[in-house]
Amino acid sequence: MSEQRPPGTFKVGTVAGSDVLVSTSWFLVAALIAIIMAPLVEQVQPGLGALKYVAGLAFAVLLYGSVLLHEASHAIVAKRLGYPVSSITLHFLGGMTSIEGEAKRPREEFFIAVVGPLTSMAVGVAALLLLPVTPDGLTRLAMEGLAGANLLVGVLNLVPGLPLDGGRVLKAGVWGLTGSIVRGTVVAGWGGRLAAVAVLAWPVAQESVLGTPPDVIDFVLAFVVAAFLWSGATASMSAARLRSRIPHLVARDLARRTLAVPADHRPGLGGGPAGHPRGPASLGAHLQRRTHARGGSAAAGRAARGGPRAGADPHACRRVPPGRGRRHRLRRARDRRRRPRLPADERLTPTHPRCGDSRSPGSPELAGRRVRGLGCARVRARPAAVPGP
Repeated sequence: MSEQRPPGTFKVGTVAGSDVLVSTSWFLVAALIAIIMAPLVEQVQPGLGALKYVAGLAFAVLLYGSVLLHEASHAIVAKRLGYPVSSITLHFLGGMTSIEGEAKRPREEFFIAVVGPLTSMAVGVAALLLLPVTPDGLTRLAMEGLAGANLLVGVLNLVPGLPLDGGRVLKAGVWGLTGSIVRGTVVAGWGGRLAAVAVLAWPVAQESVLGTPPDVIDFVLAFVVAAFLWSGATASMSAARLRSRIPHLVARDLARRTLAVPADHRPGLGGGPAGHPRGPASLGAHLQRRTHARGGSAAAGRAARGGPRAGADPHACRRVPPGRGRRHRLRRARDRRRRPRLPADERLTPTHPRCGDSRSPGSPELAGRRVRGLGCARVRARPAAVPGP
């Protein structure tokens, strides 16, 4: 369950243990569907007047109910494989399932991705089978629209390009063949970019293929969908390339030299030695003098056991007014001794075994001029978005 909802969304319920959120952009697409469906409703049921837009809005709700089934199938399979799902969001372009973390094996990536389009196609086939027993009128119109929309969504989502489900299927295939998740992501990302170019060029070819000239709405929708595909594919490729560089990092290279001083040290006033009544005129001057003398770039307080327990930024210390040094203690830092540490010369991995799958490399832990290791701060993994239709 998500602790904090994204801005511009509100919760409408829970499905498969995950919050169902609706974006405010959904109302825009619902109004658009109501306007498009109004003439068809008028042909099937004349004389409704303004109620034809209400019928169109009801069809939009029914259509997004099938989208919710599509996303819920992603969530159910992901949870069965051990991946937490924070939320399901319905938005302008369909839906998105927020899965915590990346798939660990190609087959898991494949199963999570392919179940969505299969669910949409199953809904479409079921609607087709119900058509012979569906009475004429608005009910039959809704059933025909539900069948056509879900079959179309299922097929289009299998296009082999990220961020579509078909792109994740392609990513799983390349990953399984090459053993490299980065290579699979890059190949599927380029598939998404090619799909974006094809969508952008569709209105130009629409008249020759369908025999109907494109209008302004066709060009606007093509631009919006193409931008969504291109940005999603580019973001996935960038994240994969960044992930591939993490194993080349060494903890020692991320650290900077530091100076350890007692955590309860109070410099005095005047020009004598530190701690003497005639010491430096300010805490900043004291730390700056000792840090530069030892070639360090930061100061860390040290407790009785020798572990880093306090810290000081030289730039902030220099802003302490002269004559107030006696009143300023080094601020105690959060105790990090219980956090896992990596050896200074050990190479990093995206999910280091000593940090666990839900941890990532954090800040270096220093002792004097030596790098003690690299602390691993527990962070919440960024949800892996599984876009729907």
